[in-house]
Amino acid sequence: MTSKEIRDKFLHFFENKGHTIVQSAPMVVKNDPTLMFTNAGMNQFKEWFLGNTEPQHQRVTDTQKCLRVSGKHNDLEEVGHDTYHHTMFEMLGNWSFGDYFKKEAISWAWELLTDVYGIPKERLYATIFEGSSEDKLSEDNEAKKEWLKYLPEERIINGNKKDNFWEMGETGPCGPCSEIHIDLRDPEERKAINGAQLVNTGDPLVIEIWNLVFIQYNRMSDGLLSPLPMKHVDTGMGLERLCMALQGTKSNYDTDLFKGMIAEISRISGKKYEESPDNGVAMRVIADHIRSVSFAIADGQLPSNVKAGYVIRRILRRAVRYGYTFLEVSEPLLCNLVPQLIKDLGDAFPELVIQEELIRKVIKEEEETFLRTLDKGIKLLDTVIKNTTTGTISGKDMFLLYDTYGFPPDLTALIAKENNCKVNFEEFETELKKQKERSRNASAVTEDDWTILIPDTPSEFTGYSSLSEETRIARYRKVKTKKKEYYQLVLTKTPFYAESGGQTGDVGTLTTDNRSEKIIITNTLKENNLPVHITDKLPSDLSGTFTATVDEEMRRRTACNHTATHLLHKALREILGTHVQQKGSLVTNTHLRFDFSHFEKLTDETLRAVERRVNQLIREDSSQKEINDVSVEDAKQMGAMALFGEKYNDKVRVIQFGESLELCGGTHAGSTGEIGFFKITSEGAIAAGVRRIEAKTGPAAESITEEMEDTIKMAKKILGQSSSLISSLEKIIKDSEQKEKALQEAIKQQSLLLKEKVLESKEKVNTINLFQLKGEYDPEVVRSIAQSLKNELSNSVFLAASSLNGKPHIALMITDDLVSKGYNASKEIKNAASLIKGGGGGQPSFATAGGKDIQGIDYALERIKENLAQITAD
Repeated sequence: MTSKEIRDKFLHFFENKGHTIVQSAPMVVKNDPTLMFTNAGMNQFKEWFLGNTEPQHQRVTDTQKCLRVSGKHNDLEEVGHDTYHHTMFEMLGNWSFGDYFKKEAISWAWELLTDVYGIPKERLYATIFEGSSEDKLSEDNEAKKEWLKYLPEERIINGNKKDNFWEMGETGPCGPCSEIHIDLRDPEERKAINGAQLVNTGDPLVIEIWNLVFIQYNRMSDGLLSPLPMKHVDTGMGLERLCMALQGTKSNYDTDLFKGMIAEISRISGKKYEESPDNGVAMRVIADHIRSVSFAIADGQLPSNVKAGYVIRRILRRAVRYGYTFLEVSEPLLCNLVPQLIKDLGDAFPELVIQEELIRKVIKEEEETFLRTLDKGIKLLDTVIKNTTTGTISGKDMFLLYDTYGFPPDLTALIAKENNCKVNFEEFETELKKQKERSRNASAVTEDDWTILIPDTPSEFTGYSSLSEETRIARYRKVKTKKKEYYQLVLTKTPFYAESGGQTGDVGTLTTDNRSEKIIITNTLKENNLPVHITDKLPSDLSGTFTATVDEEMRRRTACNHTATHLLHKALREILGTHVQQKGSLVTNTHLRFDFSHFEKLTDETLRAVERRVNQLIREDSSQKEINDVSVEDAKQMGAMALFGEKYNDKVRVIQFGESLELCGGTHAGSTGEIGFFKITSEGAIAAGVRRIEAKTGPAAESITEEMEDTIKMAKKILGQSSSLISSLEKIIKDSEQKEKALQEAIKQQSLLLKEKVLESKEKVNTINLFQLKGEYDPEVVRSIAQSLKNELSNSVFLAASSLNGKPHIALMITDDLVSKGYNASKEIKNAASLIKGGGGGQPSFATAGGKDIQGIDYALERIKENLAQITAD
């Protein structure tokens, strides 16, 4: 079976068992501070497990694109060095939300694997949770009882907490799990050693293919387990490993998911996969990492130096490094693999096809940048190796190369070994640990568990139609950071918009019924689909009834800016073309920011056209039309714009202003006319193929034009001009150019006269000719004389000191023949500069210094002459 057939059979099997097939969530996670990436299939259903949101379906099946490169679930360093670990992988899953449990999950897993896929039963093993005294949990006898229906007891293996108790993170939904392992060894090997002995021991051919997780607990921040209101099933089977099992290979990378990619890497690099172990590792790394990077970009996450963007950049650079080091590829490679990736996975994930050009351009720019960094790092490392006297590169030097230049420590070790040097990895780890500790201390956050005041109460958002709501506090918790302490509140009803979709959260107040107490809400965030209100203190009576009131003016300005982003999106697509896609946005009460796909800088004329079109749409005063509870497909049929990298529910909200239609959950102006006026403040690139426009609306936009008018009026006043400012500026520039030309001529004439005086000052310092000049001279005159002498003389030094306007200045010229012998003007000037309380530098043949102490000039000149005498004597 091909990977496509394997994927389709899984989904249709569970569809026939009453499951709804849902689309994969984006790999990049939004609105969840505990996760950067989807690392398991259950992530998109987290709020269903927690009971924060009513499940849309009781039974679900999907294939989820996952990424595991950070935190507890981190497979990055294994990738490439074995045949079955990946960063990005597809997780086939089936889910039950308060419906079926262990009996059905185990029964259907066995049926699918043995009857549908035809896997020999004797090759399968199951593990169950052995229990934990720490958590006061006994052995999972319920799962064991079910497995005994299909497997002999000797093929049911007890597993510890690490292997058989699944947890998403330090806190959150969790529970015992039952893994299904398969023995892919040849018959002779299986006969020699019982497969049960190799389960969970790291054998590359006795591997886990499916994990059946039985979610029934919630891990609290104090480490204790709390039963969930309902029991759930969460299963995950890696498509890559399943393909290996069903296609009869010994490696995930020999399946049809990777064979085409590895062949393409081999073709481009000119290296053979089987030629050497290093080639194999490098090609596996690249074949895996191109998937992670491409999917992340398609989901809206560009490589950067912070958070999720840094992780993606790190993966990309790891792939580039392996290609550079082991395949000897010094030109961009990954960007040329995108077409092959689309050939492999484009049918299942059309977002790759639609965004191919953007993905290629972003990767190409990142590759070119890092290849330059590698080249620079190697030159720096060569210097370090050359200067080492111990034969060992210090950990501090390794860390400097890593932290400042992004130069990988293992590459440092490899190059050092080639030069018969060692590296101090222990010291490097110490420096790395110090950096992590600094970062951890700067961003340390401690969260208490939620205190539940009103159980099983979802928070109802009413803010589309109301800015004030009578409400109660459903739950709260305290949060501590290094700098402050604050509280998070969840209300039964709230008009406060929680930060999401690029729009900042509302602020306002929470007032008691008798108005005796007013709590300031400083922000509203979204966590696991719950609006969380931030306050500096708690109300004195948490059980009371409150009035939650949004700051109306700030909401109005934010809503106007959000509507303006929709109009800007429409204008850009009209003027630049329909290739323009939104790649991110920020909407606040003061300004808006809009990121979009486009591959060249916008000219001033184009920006003016965009600005005019948006203002035209504003003047049309189109009323907001809100269309609720339509399916995503119906919304797209209507022409509504959906954003890549966003996870939409089955039913969505569409906002329409005239011909502008977008899927959007944000707040908006009642009509476009409320925006008033739109003004672009900046436009520029933020990545290859992605540009950013920043703008303001309403009074904030008007203030920009007012500032421009004030500036023009002031300029006219200064110039004494009441008519054309441009002609006045042109005249000033012309006069300035003429004066500059006259000045340069004067400098030239003065230089010629002084040059004769300098030549008359010739004296010998050992074998070198020394020429000097001292007085109140313009440094430009001195520079002109030095350049002239340098072109005409040999075996000579020119030393000048001036004190124009009371400031000391020294200059030193050394002819090229002396420079070639090791004399260095810059070095000499730097040594002497401290005597005039200043600093300086320059080139080996000419250098200058300025300072504050005019009394030190003579001492500085003497030091330079003494050094010259010493050098020539040597």
